[in-house]
This record gives sequence, C-alpha cells and structure tokens, in this order.
Amino acid sequence: MARKRRKLSKDMEADIKAAQKKVEFVSAMIRDIREEDIQNEYAEAFSRVHAACTHLAQLYVTDGVTEESEGTLALYKGLLSRFEEEYEL
Repeated sequence: MARKRRKLSKDMEADIKAAQKKVEFVSAMIRDIREEDIQNEYAEAFSRVHAACTHLAQLYVTDGVTEESEGTLALYKGLLSRFEEEYEL
C-alpha cells in the first residue's frame, strides 16, 4: 500500500523555524543567568515550551500539516506566551 503524501505549508514551516530560533534564544538567555537556583527554575518552567517546539518540528517532518501539528503549534504559542508573562528575562 502506498504511503499517503504529507501536506506541507510554507507558513507552518516559517512558524516552526521562528519557534526553533526563539527556543534557542530563550535557552541561551536562561543559561546566562548567574544564580543557579533561578537558572534551574527558569529552565524547568521553559522545558514544556522546548518540548512542544521539538515535538512540533518532528511531527511536521513525519506527518506534515495535520490537526495534531496545528494543535501542537497552538500549544507551543500558548506555553510560550504564559512563560513570557510569568518569567522576566
């Protein structure tokens, strides 16, 4: 049986690239925090955002645009927004 072709989207690819750059930037900022306790607290709080971004990128590569990948993108954006509201970098 032939494998179903992935649906791709330039907009989603751009969103994923932007998300990956944002995660890389925030992670670097967290690593620059001098106080270890605060650094660990921020890293733990940001881990869900990082995981959502990683899952989104993997999902897009394997499945393309699906309800799940769109939902994961929305989840990432919500988690990032909440992180930025609660933690000041």
